[in-house]
Amino acid sequence: MWTPTDRALVGDFGSGQALSDDQFRLLEPLIPPPKPGGRPRTTDMRRMLDGLFYVVRTGCQWRHLPPPPAFPPWQTVYGYMRAFQKAGVWEAMRHHLLVLLREQEGREASPTAAIIDTQSVKTTEKGGPRGWDAAKKVWGRKRHIAVDTGGLLLGVLVHAANIQDADSAGALLNRIKGLYCWLQAVFADSIYNRPPMLLACFLLGLTLIIVRRIAGTGFIVLPRRWGVERSLGWFGRYRRLSKDYEELPEVSETMVTLAAIRLMLHRLAHPNRKRLPSP
Repeated sequence: MWTPTDRALVGDFGSGQALSDDQFRLLEPLIPPPKPGGRPRTTDMRRMLDGLFYVVRTGCQWRHLPPPPAFPPWQTVYGYMRAFQKAGVWEAMRHHLLVLLREQEGREASPTAAIIDTQSVKTTEKGGPRGWDAAKKVWGRKRHIAVDTGGLLLGVLVHAANIQDADSAGALLNRIKGLYCWLQAVFADSIYNRPPMLLACFLLGLTLIIVRRIAGTGFIVLPRRWGVERSLGWFGRYRRLSKDYEELPEVSETMVTLAAIRLMLHRLAHPNRKRLPSP
């Protein structure tokens, strides 16, 4: 049942896109200042972020983003998304919010264990690298993610679906090991128990822990492995992630990162309410 509290959390745009005052206060210090010289910045950065989260949550095309005064022009929102992506701003935001959230929950800022897995998704006619995942029977790309034991995103790597999980895991672990120096263990399923993954863990000083399925049983929740599956389920609520609509894999990674930022913002600003209400 909808209550005034629920509606206040959902915001003005129907599905949790509008940032609350508390949420924007968390992001505002992380927004880069305008470049010196030239015309002064006239874009309302809060409305720009609202428009960007609107695209990620609703899955609408950039050109179908509601025009001003609802949001800045779609070209402006897209331009800031790409500029911030190239400058590493979204990754910095994700990392900062993850540290804040872990400390708010009474945990160490840097995790000591990660859980990794992939999700194969279909692509569209947009173009870009893609491949055939024979196991999942999907023509498209894989989202290779690493999360902490609480399901918070540590890193994401997007690549063609025909690349095996164990072959690309090393690149993902290289990304996150530099950010989380205390990382010691990696939980994964049996597909990762192959030489490329074992070599990557050895070179990075990580312990690979394989969580195997229990023979003779149906679906059961496996220790540790369920954490990353739950995170993929969280991302599934964002329609832009229902398929891979992007031409460039790095833009796909940004969309996953933005979904993670939105989830962590809600948990930080509303610690007593873990999930967004259903629209």
